[in-house]
Amino acid sequence: MSRIQRIGTHLKEIFTTGNGYYMNEHGETVYGKLPRTKMENPFRTIMRPSAMNYVYFLVGWMAWTMDGYDFHSISLSISNLAKYYHHERESISISITLTLLFRSVGAATFGIAGDLYGRKWPMIINLLIIAVLQLATAYCYTFAQFLGVRALFGIGMGGIWGLAASMALENMPMEARGLFSGILQQGYALGYLIAAGLNMSIVPNSKPGFKTLFYIGAALTAAVAVARLFFAESKQFVEAKKNSEVTGKVKVTLFIADAKKILKEYWKRMVYAIILMALFNYISSHTSQDMYPTYLHETKGFSQKLASEATMIAKAGAIVGGTFCGYYSQFFGRRATIMTACFFGACLIPLWVLPTSWGTLTAGALLIQFMVQGAWGVVPIHLNELSPPQFRSSFPGICYQLGNMISAPAAQITSTISENLSIVVDGQERPNYAITQAAMMSVIFVLLLVWTACGNEQRGSHFELAKAAGDAGDVKGTEKATEMEDATGTAVHVDIEEGERKS
Repeated sequence: MSRIQRIGTHLKEIFTTGNGYYMNEHGETVYGKLPRTKMENPFRTIMRPSAMNYVYFLVGWMAWTMDGYDFHSISLSISNLAKYYHHERESISISITLTLLFRSVGAATFGIAGDLYGRKWPMIINLLIIAVLQLATAYCYTFAQFLGVRALFGIGMGGIWGLAASMALENMPMEARGLFSGILQQGYALGYLIAAGLNMSIVPNSKPGFKTLFYIGAALTAAVAVARLFFAESKQFVEAKKNSEVTGKVKVTLFIADAKKILKEYWKRMVYAIILMALFNYISSHTSQDMYPTYLHETKGFSQKLASEATMIAKAGAIVGGTFCGYYSQFFGRRATIMTACFFGACLIPLWVLPTSWGTLTAGALLIQFMVQGAWGVVPIHLNELSPPQFRSSFPGICYQLGNMISAPAAQITSTISENLSIVVDGQERPNYAITQAAMMSVIFVLLLVWTACGNEQRGSHFELAKAAGDAGDVKGTEKATEMEDATGTAVHVDIEEGERKS
């Protein structure tokens, strides 16, 4: 088959069911036509999980919701923080950049712990660290202290997504994972809505002012950690502990051996996933979301209250979009859903920047966020399916947060460029956030669509049946070779030597 034919087949399979490697219902990694769930009534999908499935999912969802709350506490308070520390808004946005830069450290630390020791205790410790640092943020009296705490905060925040997504989705029936992936990811938007609601209702009337957001955030995050105490570890780790006598240094040694093998086999897919997540984070959090209230307030001239209300409505659209597209990705395909959302999102950009009335701008924001978060709703399950089955806490989390790190300067770049561009509103010169955001979003939508098309998917994989990393019970004593597909669709021959564990 020629290169042109291979490309044509690859593009065709985005919208149909192609061949690939996946884990079947017996826990075996096989090559063949990827499973494609038939479209079903969403109410039937909702009825598939058991009560315990829902417990795992809800705690993972709450952990991710608090991650969103904690992060947006800063973006909602940028103007207040600028006054408190006597710095410009673009200087305060450095704290957002620092948080994003250090999240990859947390993703690696807590993600590896989650794959080695299980999801439960790494998540509890992670949440408690976030609660302490959220409280510490309220007690920073100098700008240097504030930046230092937010950098440490990034380490804590970085671990949550990988732990939450892996725990929530591995405890969901395969047929329901698209829908619940969309719901899970929109916990981040819900976190913003909670923070914004408190910022509008409680903060103005409270004595501590904007610090109230941090006090409440610390309490709620600690409450999620306490909730996680009351139910068991995920099934694969319970079985690994029951069936394997390997513990201590031997288990760590086997885990490291597995990790080295995975890096060798999956490095191309990891590069693909990191770039994918960088584009996702550029288009969503750090271009269309973080600076949106500032854009409405500074460029369009609306009050902070109206800016917050518009953002809350847009986030409601995000929650609906993520759930809707996550559900349809189970039938339509992961890549096809992401690409479709990107296309329509790009078409809606004029409605984001051209109107002058609050109502029309808010409608544009709602529709844009429906598409942006519609694409995002597919991400948790897409990355979990692309991951090595025994490294679904660390691989997705590290790829997500390294992509986040690459996109970290986006908020500061947006702020700096916009503050140096001017627009006249009602006879008053204002920073032009509109043109900056429109230009960045247009470019990133196109790049994300193209890059998504370059990748593969493993929809329908029963990754919950994989052995835990470092589990000696899965050691094979024979040599064999297998064809593994990398993320760009190229067949890569991987030799599996004696003593290797299945991936």
